[in-house]
Amino acid sequence: MSLLGQLYGRAPALLTDLYQLTMAYAHWHNGSSEREAVFHLFFREAPFDNGFAIACGLETAVEYVTQMSFSEADIAYLATLEDNAGGALFDPAFLDYLRNLRFTGDIDAVPEGTAVFAHQPMLRVRAPILQAQLLESALLNMMNFPTLVATKAARIAHAAGDDPVLDFGLRKAQGIDGGVSAARAAYIGGCAGTSNVLAGQLFGIPVSGTHAHGWVMAFDDEIDAFDAYAAALPENCVFLVDTYNTIDGIKNAIRAGLKLRESGHEMAGIRLDSGDLAELSKTARRMLDAAGFENVRIAASSSLDENVVAELKREGAPIVLWGVGTRLTTAQPDAALDGVYKLAAIRSDRGTWSYRMKLSDTPGKLTRPGVHQVRRFTDEGAPFADLLFDEAAPKTAWAGTSGESCHQFDPQAPHIDLLTGVVRNGQRTGSAPALADVRAHAAEQFAYFAERSDYPALIDRYLEESTDALRDWLAHRDNPPASRSGKIAE
Repeated sequence: MSLLGQLYGRAPALLTDLYQLTMAYAHWHNGSSEREAVFHLFFREAPFDNGFAIACGLETAVEYVTQMSFSEADIAYLATLEDNAGGALFDPAFLDYLRNLRFTGDIDAVPEGTAVFAHQPMLRVRAPILQAQLLESALLNMMNFPTLVATKAARIAHAAGDDPVLDFGLRKAQGIDGGVSAARAAYIGGCAGTSNVLAGQLFGIPVSGTHAHGWVMAFDDEIDAFDAYAAALPENCVFLVDTYNTIDGIKNAIRAGLKLRESGHEMAGIRLDSGDLAELSKTARRMLDAAGFENVRIAASSSLDENVVAELKREGAPIVLWGVGTRLTTAQPDAALDGVYKLAAIRSDRGTWSYRMKLSDTPGKLTRPGVHQVRRFTDEGAPFADLLFDEAAPKTAWAGTSGESCHQFDPQAPHIDLLTGVVRNGQRTGSAPALADVRAHAAEQFAYFAERSDYPALIDRYLEESTDALRDWLAHRDNPPASRSGKIAE
């Protein structure tokens, strides 16, 4: 087991909202729990006005789904819950059912690190409806936040170019798991390492760090603090120089560096954490070079994000190492990914798919029915358009509209179907890819799609038509058109 096993010892079934359990109970009570259903997990709008997001969190989600079970402690707790009349909320027979419940369905997912667009499913769950519905809260928890942070990290790493970016966000993260999940997602998004030692242990992410202002303040003189640190860690000296006066701090770092050199070691760098980073870094570079420390690196922290990094690069700041904390781990300015998990089809008693969709007066909240797949068409290996279509429909138009243009596709043309099987009959289909491979894939995806703001992510024309037909049927259910039943045979 990876994250869940090492942090919690198990996949906690009670990581859910109460209404998932009450809906499961109602399905069990009414005999509808085994009806096959399809749910899609997707986001309505890409974060940071980025146009797309980097899918992340799949490995934890797969681990959770394949190992989730209710412990005796879970069952005992649920038995204490009461309804509004003071009686037991759940029938003891239902709790016995939960005791033996395991996920038996299928999950198809976009590989971690893949660029995905709004309304394209990152996950597709096909399972008995009780099981599929019960997963909603946990899957959204495990996919939304990592996808948000991975996308933010990719934007920062893209702005930094060839310079390494380090995740320094643990102290501002939302709890223990928030810090660990963010460190993994940030590494996938492009960070070269993390200050989070637990994440380093769990995932093999390189760990890195300097020292704090508190170290300097523990000594009467700044130079004494630097010398003491150098004596303990002579091969790991990156001095934080802005505790009191940054220019004086640079001078003291040079003095400590000269002592290090006399003992056969070299100062690795200095870190700037406040002030005008562009001007201070230029001044520091001149001072270091003049003192014979041309190879000493200048690192910066202090409320960095992709916009600040890009601006400092434009100003010619000689910073070559970026420590990014709060704005990465908390994904500012977006508080959350607008990810949702929606029912799109349910099997009827006759074996046909009965389509489902959510209507809304709010633009963007309407959902599309069907069993969705995203086909990414390629030309000489390079993507040129996506088409969201319905795998269960009797026919597919293989055409989508973008603005005033209609794109026609040959379904047999070179392509990648983004959703691939990761769980079958409740069991994972293969081993997880190496984290380094996921990170490399994310870097390639972000670099490619970041340069293509007009990339067409289209909806198949027949899927649009079935959406319109079902919407019309739902709006006129008292007198539905005979040709618009909302049901499609597989």
